Amino acid sequence: MNPFYPVKLFAEWVTYTLLGLQDGALLAVAVDFFVFDTIKILILLTVIIFTVSIIRSFLPAEKVRDILARHNRYFGFILAGLLGIVTPFCSCSAIPLFLGFIEAGIPLGVTFSFLVSSPMINEVALVLLLGLFGWKIALLYIGSGLVIAILSGIIIGAMRVENLVADFAFQTKAKVSFHGVEMQWKDRLEFARDYTQEILKKVWIYVIAGIGVGAWIHGYIPTDFLAQYAGADKWYGVLVATLIGIPLYSNAAGVIPLVSALTEKGVAMGTTLAFMMAVTGLSLPEFMILKNVMKTRLILIFAGVVGIGIIFTGYMFNLVLK
Repeated sequence: MNPFYPVKLFAEWVTYTLLGLQDGALLAVAVDFFVFDTIKILILLTVIIFTVSIIRSFLPAEKVRDILARHNRYFGFILAGLLGIVTPFCSCSAIPLFLGFIEAGIPLGVTFSFLVSSPMINEVALVLLLGLFGWKIALLYIGSGLVIAILSGIIIGAMRVENLVADFAFQTKAKVSFHGVEMQWKDRLEFARDYTQEILKKVWIYVIAGIGVGAWIHGYIPTDFLAQYAGADKWYGVLVATLIGIPLYSNAAGVIPLVSALTEKGVAMGTTLAFMMAVTGLSLPEFMILKNVMKTRLILIFAGVVGIGIIFTGYMFNLVLK
């Protein structure tokens, strides 16, 4: 059973019973999406931030930093990208781990490799792609996503933009001290509770604003719109698909059915995969949350580097899969 099924029922009750909106109406679709995703993301953020905080209380910052930064120069980027694959978080819920990496003193470029990889690639999407399109597409998806994540981290790391990260991300590290087994469970739980509240207070308004925009687009822009303007015969299809995908929000598994529908409507595979990567790796709600973590310039750098990688990958897929 879907753990968010009660939330889905509540969203439908608010939309169709409390507000009395007509089933299938564009406004109803948008409201249903907004209520469901707002509650779901806030629950995910709460659970993940709390869980990660407990885990971090057992793991000294120095050990995490050593694992990701002490070996070969590029080892940390590769490991962070691989770690993102096996942590199937959406773009919004990956941010608490991103903050934890920064607080542990892990290089900023390495943390960005994780931030890109975690929402863009996951094993559920891999299995679904394998079943729907075969091993060639599945391997291209996971390989290209990993390359984008690693190269994005390397490029952003080389730009030395630590000054564009909000001060509180580094200040929290100074305020918190872990002592491994010496900490009592009461202390761990209190730290996790306080840290969760601190982060949620900073980001909740951005979550709601971002999902609000995504809900409007979800309800009022039909699937046929993308098929019309990003069809296989359009040279600019990959670019359009990427730009349309950014304001939307979903995890990789959730967007797979849409990918299948788009291919059936004649959209090229590289174009649909670019759309999927943009939805999962560059979502507007993610940007709204990151706005409170980093300065706008760094968000634009992050979006630009990853976006260029996605567009290049889309065109490459279309060329290879002709």
